[in-house]
Amino acid sequence: MVAKQHCSIFFLLLLWGAPLLWSQTTEQKALEEKREQLQNEIREINRLLLSEKKERGTVLDQMEALDKKITVRQQLIRVTNQQANLLNRQINTNIRNISKLKGELQEIKEEYARMIQKSYQNKSKQNRLMFLLSSESFYQAFKRLQYMKQYTDYRKEQGAQILAKTEELTRLNMDLNEERKVKEVLLAQNTKAKDQLFAEIQEQKELLGTIRQNESKYAKAIDEKKREARKIDQQIENLIRSAIAASNKEAGKTTTSASKFVLTPEATLVANNFSANKGKLIWPVEKGIKSQGFGIYNDAVYPGIKHQSNGVIIATDPGSKARAIFEGEVIAILAVPGGNKGVQVKHGNFISTYYNLSELYVKKGDKVKIKDELGTIYTNRSNGQTRLKFYLYQDTDRLNPEEWVYRL
Repeated sequence: MVAKQHCSIFFLLLLWGAPLLWSQTTEQKALEEKREQLQNEIREINRLLLSEKKERGTVLDQMEALDKKITVRQQLIRVTNQQANLLNRQINTNIRNISKLKGELQEIKEEYARMIQKSYQNKSKQNRLMFLLSSESFYQAFKRLQYMKQYTDYRKEQGAQILAKTEELTRLNMDLNEERKVKEVLLAQNTKAKDQLFAEIQEQKELLGTIRQNESKYAKAIDEKKREARKIDQQIENLIRSAIAASNKEAGKTTTSASKFVLTPEATLVANNFSANKGKLIWPVEKGIKSQGFGIYNDAVYPGIKHQSNGVIIATDPGSKARAIFEGEVIAILAVPGGNKGVQVKHGNFISTYYNLSELYVKKGDKVKIKDELGTIYTNRSNGQTRLKFYLYQDTDRLNPEEWVYRL
């Protein structure tokens, strides 16, 4: 009976602990996916922003790329630390389970030994046949036969428990050894990552010194970038307002607000489908990395200076094509004086904008499907970088593309 009680308690504990174990495994898998994503991002930064062919680029470009790389490296170190800490908790849990299992196994073995000894002693006094024949009635003989069968089954059950617990103990020990090996690898990788981070911070300090030797040149470069961004933003918003006015006029809604599209039933369906895919939209390039996110961010050289980004910038390979993130209609072609080209695509009352194109494949009024190529992204000859500037609006309201495009 004691063995049965132990068995019941063991399985109750196993059932109670299973969700925790599953949770840890799921968390570890999610952390590993995040770590692989960050490692891939670092490789892409090296390949697209900091490779040897880009060294002829400006010091400012190098500084911004290195600043992003340091940020990603710090995230990688944090995620690896989280993985190591989770593994450490799993190792400690396994050590406790092994200790408990050893105790349970020892108790079952001792009780099994006592049972075998008692069975042998009983066998020497009278055999099973005599035990049955000495019954006072058929009913008593039947009950004794049942008892003998239950006793035999119970012995088999105890033997099976011993085998199962021994196998479980072996598996836990193997898991423990494997977890310790993985933890050692993670700690070694983190040590290497910290060394690389230190080297990158030193490199950043050297670049910072170079820039600060010529602050006027840096300030000029920043002003030029801000002016270009303002020109692009202004033209994007002007074109959206013009498209709204033209669309509403065509629908006979001239008195409707100039900041919102009046949608037909078909356009409403497209807008609803677009909205339903929030967070799942495809990237506007087949392959690349986000080199600049949406919103306000600190200057890489002077953190006290704030910059505003109304879209995102994606670095990709030379010759890459901009592609439609969803079905829609081309409503405008951008042509910033002294700049490159762009395309605006309307999806109901959502507008996606693809700027910094050297060649266009579509024209105003064209219907496009998801993944249709819109144009070739411009490659800067001075620094070898190929960057797409991507914007997202709902009517005239700016949206954060990072919240809409999958893992942007």
